[in-house]
Amino acid sequence: MYINDTHIGFYLVAIILGLFVGQFVDWVNKRLPENKKVFTLDIFREYKIEFKPNYILMLITSVIYVALVYRYGIQSTLIENLSLIKYAILTPMLLSAFVIDYKYQIIPNRLNLTMFEIGIIIAFIYGTSNAVITIDMLLGMIVGAGIFLIITAIGGLIYGKEALGLGDVKLIGALGIYFGLTNIIAISIISFFIGAIVGIILILVRIKKTNEYIPLAPFIVIATFIIIFIPFDILSQLLMVINR
Repeated sequence: MYINDTHIGFYLVAIILGLFVGQFVDWVNKRLPENKKVFTLDIFREYKIEFKPNYILMLITSVIYVALVYRYGIQSTLIENLSLIKYAILTPMLLSAFVIDYKYQIIPNRLNLTMFEIGIIIAFIYGTSNAVITIDMLLGMIVGAGIFLIITAIGGLIYGKEALGLGDVKLIGALGIYFGLTNIIAISIISFFIGAIVGIILILVRIKKTNEYIPLAPFIVIATFIIIFIPFDILSQLLMVINR
């Protein structure tokens, strides 16, 4: 049986993998904020003691993995499967950035660095078949980080404090490697747009005050998944319709 030209067996694998990865993300979210090692010889002993299934993360990860298989399918070569592979690897890191920044208002350097290192490897693999793609990915990193650095600098000049955390700058820079120039600009715009709407709502219902910090990483993550699943040409058409 096939769904969208992909055998149903791959969807079953995606579900099972998502369950395990989702639970691993829960483990990472507990370790990184405390600066503890994620991979340790005592991982099984410690996790057995602290183990509590995080069904929400497990379900979310499985749904995302199934959606990735449906969206990108299973192709015949490594290069053709790179989009599916890179987004499957990126997904748990995005979920960690979302949860950790939401809970602790930080994005651990180790998380951003891991995202960056894997992105560089993927960019190199793309370069073996098409150097133009690799150049675009590197430009995405530079422009993405540059946009956020400029906003941070302007916020510092106007308000006397950082408008964005450096963790956000590193996150968007690392994501730029995965998405390239055009898509990272789209992610930046969408994340600020969603963040502004949510921020206004939180202030209006008095959950947040105007001078309180609202984590940006969750909105960056949401914007990233939007770009992963909605082709840019379709997204641009939707934005044009909204602006009319």
